[in-house]
Amino acid sequence: MRALALRPFSLFAGLGLAACASAPLPPAASDPDPVPDAVAARGWLLPTGDAAATRHSPLAQITPANVGRLEPVWRFATGAARGQEGGPLVVGSTMYLHTPFPNTVTALDLAERRVLWSYTPLQDPGVVSLMCCDVVSRGLAYGRGKVFLQQADATLLALDARTGVPLWRASNGDPRTGATATHAPQLFDRYVVTGIAGGEYGVRGYLSAFDADTGHLAWRGYSIGPDADMKMDPERSRTWQDGRMVPVGRDSSLRSWQGDQWRLGGGTTWGWYSYDPALRLVYYGSGNPGTWNPLQRPGDNRWSMSLWARDIDTGTVRWVYQMTPHDEWDYDGVNEAILFDGPDAGGRARRMLAHFDRNGFAYTLDRESGELLAAEKFDPSVNWATHVDPASGRPVVADLYSPARRGEDATTVGVCPPAIGSKNQAPAAYDPALGLAFVPTNHLCMDIEPFKVEYRAGQPYVGASIVMQPVPGDEAALGAVVAWDPVHGRAAWRQPEAAPVWSGVLSTASGLVFYGTLDGRLKALDAKTGAQLWVSPPLPSGVVGNVTSWEFGGRQYVGVLTGVGGLANDPDGIGGLRKAAAPTGPSRGELVVFALPEPRP
Repeated sequence: MRALALRPFSLFAGLGLAACASAPLPPAASDPDPVPDAVAARGWLLPTGDAAATRHSPLAQITPANVGRLEPVWRFATGAARGQEGGPLVVGSTMYLHTPFPNTVTALDLAERRVLWSYTPLQDPGVVSLMCCDVVSRGLAYGRGKVFLQQADATLLALDARTGVPLWRASNGDPRTGATATHAPQLFDRYVVTGIAGGEYGVRGYLSAFDADTGHLAWRGYSIGPDADMKMDPERSRTWQDGRMVPVGRDSSLRSWQGDQWRLGGGTTWGWYSYDPALRLVYYGSGNPGTWNPLQRPGDNRWSMSLWARDIDTGTVRWVYQMTPHDEWDYDGVNEAILFDGPDAGGRARRMLAHFDRNGFAYTLDRESGELLAAEKFDPSVNWATHVDPASGRPVVADLYSPARRGEDATTVGVCPPAIGSKNQAPAAYDPALGLAFVPTNHLCMDIEPFKVEYRAGQPYVGASIVMQPVPGDEAALGAVVAWDPVHGRAAWRQPEAAPVWSGVLSTASGLVFYGTLDGRLKALDAKTGAQLWVSPPLPSGVVGNVTSWEFGGRQYVGVLTGVGGLANDPDGIGGLRKAAAPTGPSRGELVVFALPEPRP
């Protein structure tokens, strides 16, 4: 990995940050601006589509029979370059758009397609040099009459949804230590839930919940460290072991680290969050331990690389499950947890979640108890582990692909998947009628070489270099969209792609699956069969954004942000590998919107 160029970082003074001391909150006022259910059903109110993170639209005007007639109907230039991740929010007649750094927020009137307001927060440009993998932002949150932005400099910002006027700001991290933010916050109940990035700088990860009306910090739970920091109850917080759920025990994290290495332990939380209002639990994943060099941090390194369920009111851990103990490959566990209900493989009714990890395994858990129900490879090339032991929940690591066994300054060749995973952060979709998840995947391998690294605050703390390559014999298919049955742990179909699929997927009630490609196309598949039904005309650039759908004026629209940056366009990485996909270069970002032709009078 190439060294990251860094500049001195200074925080702006006088930002009027909200107080961040954690304390019980007073009773919440009623929502001052509730969104009617009918309006919500026609819009896109959360970055994940809904609190369950299904990215499934109930709209059905566009069908498998007529999707071939889709045509571009309007475009909007975001005014920013680099990677355009995430997607817009649509609330009634207003669309809210975001950009990568400097994180401009724009409100559009959908009736006249004009700008209502635009706001660019003041941030020190020095934060750009601290951001690991491009200066992206993955979206906004909306609710209680506000739009919430997680700025690159780790400041959480609340804007008045009607005027764009800032209402409050709260600091969620110190960029001088390497703490930054690229993710979309989420509004669950009265809380704005947000995480932190910076695992490659030795940042110890955490999840925070802020009061949506005041910006007051309600709680913060760390991924690693003492029980009190993690909000872990040794007797009541539970994990999977020996085929059953057991208490985590005292010092469950500290016992798995050597000395004070846990203080630089990573476990950052820059992915997606979901929420079950009936259980009042928030779900998310934690990322890689610091450093990437596994020989510098013996032990399981709990609770990096884990799935979490926390009480939304207190932050207390209900359960936690570690997917990749003692990670040796940078398989961040931050991908979304999709919530769904139904019978398990044995016919028992359960509340479940599905998680498609970067390590190449698809996990299905009982989201109420934390029980492991299934763990299977969703990409057939995965070789770093032979399988996940169902009783212990631990992967069985293949010695041939273990950098820790080879040692420092030795290269482990042909590890599949690479550090970006069999699936990166681009979110999957889930169709409840079909019981299938639609997963954007990478089909790649890597060579990895760990080396010793010393910690210095605000400097890269990586400790490994990697070189990615295609899966041998599959050079023409570097990615795929996979339809996955999470109950039975098996694929229903695969649609190969010439390049990795870095677009978030959308499914619709009419049985369609939409996604974008790095060569600048929007595609529609039949959700039941995977058959390709439609390909858009060339887009202004490749797609790393998430496909969104909404209805306005009786017409269903499908939109996606275009604009490639970071690893997806790096000539020494994905950009160099995806030549077969006729890659498009970077461009100014644009939202491109499609719809069926209007009926002729």
